[in-house]
Amino acid sequence: MLTQPRISFFFVYGRVFYWLTCKKNHSINNMDIREKVLSSAGITEFQRRVYVELLNVPAGETITYGELARRIGCRSAQAVGQALKRNPFAPAVPCHRVIASDGSLGGYNGKREGEQIERKRALLEKEFK
Repeated sequence: MLTQPRISFFFVYGRVFYWLTCKKNHSINNMDIREKVLSSAGITEFQRRVYVELLNVPAGETITYGELARRIGCRSAQAVGQALKRNPFAPAVPCHRVIASDGSLGGYNGKREGEQIERKRALLEKEFK
């Protein structure tokens, strides 16, 4: 006798909870980008940890490089900055939400001034409105 495969209650509950969490963070596509990051072969495990944790920062909020490093168990804010400099998922993985510990914008796309910083400023202003 053949039986139909059973879907675990915990699997369904987990997916629903995850979807609602993404919806709460004002990012319907957050689940899609998270899955892309988790399954990407083109990034290191360290970059993956940085990008996945950064997806937990809601639109309209910022985090410092140091705090992001602390959240993933890293002692180097500079290493986090280097991972964000190489972010192939920007702006879906919102590296523009990461600022320096003194409150300045820090860098964006590896640049600390000019057009890239103005883009970072514009992305943040759009989210804060």
